[in-house]
Amino acid sequence: QVQLVESGGGLVQAGGSLRLSCVASESTYTFITMAWYRQAPGKQRELVAFIDSRSNTNYADSVKGRFTISRDNAKNTVYLQMNSLKPEDTAAYYCNAAKFGRTYWGQGTQVTVSS
Repeated sequence: QVQLVESGGGLVQAGGSLRLSCVASESTYTFITMAWYRQAPGKQRELVAFIDSRSNTNYADSVKGRFTISRDNAKNTVYLQMNSLKPEDTAAYYCNAAKFGRTYWGQGTQVTVSS
């Protein structure tokens, strides 16, 4: 069973930065896509960013220009660099990986941005 472990969340002031990490229990070469989702209280989980096996990326409009997703296959890790954070970025952030029709999720890491 694939395991994804996120870290790097925390409390930050508006305008600050955080970097989230997601370490996979197996080589990230095997995943077709890896992604970050977030879910704020009372809201649906939404896609923040994804990266495919060729390192093509896509972002939600709300984070374009502020967030950057990257993957380090040698470390089995995907990152989410978050800059210029806003209070509306407050949410639990989840790592997601997909291959061969199966999807895997991490347990989530909380990001709280104070105004």
